[in-house]
Amino acid sequence: MNPTGVPLLRLQALTNGDSFDLALGTALVVGRAPSCDIPIPDPTVSRRHAELRVSAAGVEVRDLGSSNNTLINGARIERAPLSVNDTITFGKVSFRLISPSAGSSVDLPPGGTVVRRIEVATDALSVAPAGLSAAVHAMHLSRLLDFAKRLSGEYDLDGLLRSVVDLTFDLVAVDRVALLLHDDRTGELVPTLAKSRLGDASATRVPRSIAERVVAERTPIITENAVEDERFQSGSVVLQNVRGAICTPLMASADRVLGVLYADTLTANRPFSDADATAMFAFGGLAAVAIGKIRYAEEVQRENAVRANFERFFAPDVARVIAASQGAVRPGGERREVTVLFNDIRGFTPLAETLPPEEIAAVLTEYFTEMVDVVFEYGGTVDKFIGDAIMAIWGAPLSAPDDTDRAVRAAIAMQAALTTLNARWVRAGHRTLSIGIGLNRGEVFAGKIGSERRLEYTVLGDAVNIASRLCSEAGPGEILITDSVLECLTIRPPVAPVDGLVLPGKTKAVRVFRVTDEAGGADGRT
Repeated sequence: MNPTGVPLLRLQALTNGDSFDLALGTALVVGRAPSCDIPIPDPTVSRRHAELRVSAAGVEVRDLGSSNNTLINGARIERAPLSVNDTITFGKVSFRLISPSAGSSVDLPPGGTVVRRIEVATDALSVAPAGLSAAVHAMHLSRLLDFAKRLSGEYDLDGLLRSVVDLTFDLVAVDRVALLLHDDRTGELVPTLAKSRLGDASATRVPRSIAERVVAERTPIITENAVEDERFQSGSVVLQNVRGAICTPLMASADRVLGVLYADTLTANRPFSDADATAMFAFGGLAAVAIGKIRYAEEVQRENAVRANFERFFAPDVARVIAASQGAVRPGGERREVTVLFNDIRGFTPLAETLPPEEIAAVLTEYFTEMVDVVFEYGGTVDKFIGDAIMAIWGAPLSAPDDTDRAVRAAIAMQAALTTLNARWVRAGHRTLSIGIGLNRGEVFAGKIGSERRLEYTVLGDAVNIASRLCSEAGPGEILITDSVLECLTIRPPVAPVDGLVLPGKTKAVRVFRVTDEAGGADGRT
C-alpha cells in the first residue's frame, strides 16, 4: 500500500472478478501453491510460476521455470517489464495490469449495451466511412490490397485459414480471432481455427447467437458489451467476459455464406467502429474468394485422382459420375443386384505353349484392349482379369434400368469384335482365338476388398460363382445366360434352352439358355 492507503497497481483477471493489489516495494510470487502471494488454483499454473517485483519504475516479471510459460501480450518471456494495460498470462490464466488511481478499469460499463448492425454497401470501400479521414481510408485500402496478395500466395486450405486468422490481428485491434466454416452437409457452422494473443486460443468460443445472426442477416455486426446485451445472453458470452465483439460473414457470393470471421476483446477500452466493421467485411470477402478457389481446386484435384483410378475399371462416363459423387462408392460395401459376365479364351494354355512370350503378350494386349473397349462402350465395369479371362459387371457401383440388356449386347459385341480380330490376325499370319461367355444376374456384395496396402472394388457372392461356372461350360463362340438374366431383358435375342447342363458345385438346378443369333443382336449399341 502507498502512504494514502490506495494501491498503485492491480492485476485484474480477464475471465472472472478476481483481482490482486500490487503494493509498491513488494516482491510477489504467483503460483498454484496456496502459500503463494498470488494463488491461482488452475492446473496450467505451476506451483511457483512467476515473480512480480513492484517498484517506482514499474513492475518487473520473472518466470520461475514454469511448465506452461509466462506471456506478456501473447509473447513468452523469461524476464520483462509489465506496463499498465498490458495483458499477462500464467499458463492459461490471463490478467490485465490496471491502475485504479489513474481511472483504469476492466469493470463492465454501466447501463445498456450498444449493438449495431452495420449496413455495408457493395461499394463501401470506394468512399471513406463517416469519421474516417481520406488518408486513413487509403491506408486501409492499401492494407487490404496487400492482404489480398498474401492470401493469393496460399495454395493449401490449412495454410490459407492460418493466414486469414493471422491477418485479422493486423487489421483490427483485437485479443482473439476465430474462424468458423459452414458445413454443407449438416448446415452447421463448424469451429475451424482460433488464435488468441492472450495465450489461450482454446478458450475462444464464438457465441452462437452472434454467429447465427451474422449468417442470417449477411452483414457484419458490432457489440460493445456482449455480456449486457439481452440478444446475446449465451453461456459462452457470459463465461468469457466478452467486452466487445465484431463478426462478419465470409460471403462467397451475394447469397452464399462460407462461414464467419469473429474477433473480440477482453481488454480494450474503446468500442469497435463502423470503419472496423467495413474493413472486416471487405477482408472477409477476400478470404471467402480465396477459400472458394482453393476448395474448388482441391475438389478438381480429388475428382481427377479418383477418375484416373476408376477409369482403369469403369467406363469413362461412369468414372466421371463416381469422381463427382463422394457417396457413389460407399465405405464398407453394400448388397446390390448386378449382372455378371465372364469371358474366357478357349484352348489358350496349349496355344501359349507353342508361341514365344513376346507374341503371347502382343496377342493378349490387343485382345484385352478390344474386349475392355466393348465393356466400356456398353456402360459396364471391368471387375478384374483372371489369367486370360475377363470379369465384368453391370449394376455396381452405379445402376441403370437396362443394365442386363447392356450386358447381353456387350457379350454379343465381344463375339463380333473377336471375329474382326481373327480376320486381321489371319492376314498377319497369326493364330486365331475363340471365347466362351457366361452371364448371370443376382444379389452380390459390392465394395472395396483387400488389404490396407491394396484395395480394389469388386463383387462377391453366389451370383458371381454361377456366371464363372457358366462361362467354363460355354463352348467356342457360345454365349450362355441364366433364366435370371433372360427375365430381366426388355429386348430378347433369339435363345434356346440348354438341357441337361449341371453346373459344377451346384446342388440346385439352374436353367440355362444359349444365345443363338449373335450377329443379329450386335447392332444395339448405345
